[in-house]
Amino acid sequence: MAVQINIHEAKTHLSKLIDQACRGEEVVIAKAGKPVVRLTPVQPTAVGRHFGALRGKARVDEAFFEPLPEDELRAWE
Repeated sequence: MAVQINIHEAKTHLSKLIDQACRGEEVVIAKAGKPVVRLTPVQPTAVGRHFGALRGKARVDEAFFEPLPEDELRAWE
């Protein structure tokens, strides 16, 4: 069952409403009695590196192991 609350009351109790939404309760904020927004929790995004993510997408050939030209070496200094 959705909890519908007006904007003024939502400003007063925002922290409580956020907790309710995070628990999975539906929280609807209304303006002049008409629903305008719904609070929903943000789902965490996957972070970090995944071993092998570039498998098959990058290739290293023999040229990789050749020394760099002098001008490129200077650019790295």
